[in-house]
Amino acid sequence: MTLSGTTTVPVKKIAGRNVQSTTDQVVREVPVTLFLNDEELVTLVCSPDHLEELAVGFLCSEGILRKPGDLKGITVHRDDGLIWVETTGPAPAREGFLKRYLTTCCGRSRSSFYFINDARGIKPVTSPLQIPLERALAFAREMEGKAALFRATGGSHGAALYSREKALFFYEDIGRHNAVDKIFGRAFLDGIALGDKLLVFSGRVSSEILIKVARMGIPVIIARGAPTDLALAMARETGITVAGFARGDRMNVYTHSERIIV
Repeated sequence: MTLSGTTTVPVKKIAGRNVQSTTDQVVREVPVTLFLNDEELVTLVCSPDHLEELAVGFLCSEGILRKPGDLKGITVHRDDGLIWVETTGPAPAREGFLKRYLTTCCGRSRSSFYFINDARGIKPVTSPLQIPLERALAFAREMEGKAALFRATGGSHGAALYSREKALFFYEDIGRHNAVDKIFGRAFLDGIALGDKLLVFSGRVSSEILIKVARMGIPVIIARGAPTDLALAMARETGITVAGFARGDRMNVYTHSERIIV
């Protein structure tokens, strides 16, 4: 069965001296241009599913959408790769959008949030959430089992939002940032509070991923991949628990380990 996020292509599979002509499923990759209040804002390269969630989540991650009243409407033209979003506030100034900067934090003279819009609206996470280690590992295994697109193609990342008891929703995308933005977008559209939730994630935890988690206010991220040092520095500052290498019956907990009960 061909999944909606894949296409079938001819391929020669070579194993030693054995050559077989057959077909294979590969993941689809499409450009989607986002217009904000009738102004072109950005082109996202993504998987062609759940584009409404992606657009809303991207705008939430950039601090453009912060509360339900900020969003007036959204129109998705999937076939044309176009999304129009209307907000109550103005589009960000081009000279400030995604402009890098360095700031000194906590008196230790190191670089912290390095995009201007990354620093806006982010507050430390103070959630009292705690979860048993066994359940956290079970969530990681369950999320991996949901990854039908990855199993078919090997070319996608997955992200799932969990409460303390169960998965709420799961998305895959060719881009790990996109998968997280789809989570953010769905939570925003559904009005889901995130201060007592976990993000379970297939990729590595970079500073960009950590910033998205911080902006969502999610207290725990459990990842199959590794974290970076800058992501961990940001996690310590923002009160986020980062667990990496969550595979089988093991994981590494790098920051705020009190939330994982061993």
